[in-house]
Amino acid sequence: MKALPSALLTAALLGAAALAAPGATPLPALPTSPLPELSPEPLRPLTAPPLLPLSPAPAAPTLPTAYRPSDPLFARQWNLQAIHAPGAWAQLAGTGRGARVTVAVLDTGFVNSPELAGRVVNGYDFVSDPARAGDGNGRDADASGVGQFAYHAEVIGNLIGAAHDGRGMAGINPQARVVQVRVAGTDGLIAPQDLADGLRWAAGLSVPGAPLNPNPAKVLNLSLFADFIPLTGCDARIQAAVDAVTARGALVVAGAANDGADAGGYSPAGCRGVLTVTSVTEGGQRPSYANWGASVALAAPGGEPGHGLPSSSVSGPGGERTPNGTSFAAPHAAGVASLLLGLKPALTPAQVRDLLTRTATPFPGGRCDPDPRKSCGRGMLNAEAAVRAVR
Repeated sequence: MKALPSALLTAALLGAAALAAPGATPLPALPTSPLPELSPEPLRPLTAPPLLPLSPAPAAPTLPTAYRPSDPLFARQWNLQAIHAPGAWAQLAGTGRGARVTVAVLDTGFVNSPELAGRVVNGYDFVSDPARAGDGNGRDADASGVGQFAYHAEVIGNLIGAAHDGRGMAGINPQARVVQVRVAGTDGLIAPQDLADGLRWAAGLSVPGAPLNPNPAKVLNLSLFADFIPLTGCDARIQAAVDAVTARGALVVAGAANDGADAGGYSPAGCRGVLTVTSVTEGGQRPSYANWGASVALAAPGGEPGHGLPSSSVSGPGGERTPNGTSFAAPHAAGVASLLLGLKPALTPAQVRDLLTRTATPFPGGRCDPDPRKSCGRGMLNAEAAVRAVR
């Protein structure tokens, strides 16, 4: 990760371009003085009331069995079928198919995507090195993406929250607000302290030199890993930031990374309390690039070279891209997590993680890879089952 190859297979950015009781209320005390005795009333003849026909029991509410966004790319978005997104949306008919939950994308920065019109926020730029920032200075209040990798954060945000509006692609939570937090330089690399500060800021915690985030997020998507450190375990600075935002009630979702290696050596994929997501193909198998191991919680569609994820992008040819990588697996889990939090805002990060892993679909044949060491977590993300479990 000291140099960024032309394809983002081993870069800090994890996408490979087509180029992670109520308490009971006590009863009032009984009076201590004796109760007065009441004289019995004289007996009266009992008369039976006339029999009335029983009213039919109200029918159980029925949920729509099918929902299909009219967005033109939806027919090609195999990834949404793979996670059973239409079944989740069908259960959310009364809430507009989504939830007004804020998700932060810590990545290459803000792109004003038409898919997120009115719901994408230009957050903050945490790239501290002016030489790598590409915008003439270090940290500042303009998180705009700069350089050839600016599309990376845009596509991730669109996967999470693209509107169901008959244009472009369909997102998992079409009502989500997406806050773009820039932590990656124009080279696609991420300094550990920049990432740690970006994590805290995204969740609404204070960071010296930066204003408080007016749109704190409940879900933080990190489709990246920190550079300039050994890949031997979670960096202490990033672990401390993850612990802080988790205590704040925000779920950290991370891509597993794209080195075909054990994800446990990466930050944040190998950090405690992170929901780490690896990639699978349309057939439910681990592509060779996708990291694996005990730190991986579950898998989601990330595609493979030649068969990526159809996505809207203002800078893509014809307004589209088909990237692949664990970068694009992670936002599937972040989007579904936001749906669950919309249904039950009091869910803790640990409860959301448990729901997503417990309801995951088993891999074909029981595993994602013939090599049992190369595990991909509990199974494939299942949005329909997760939403049903909460409802």
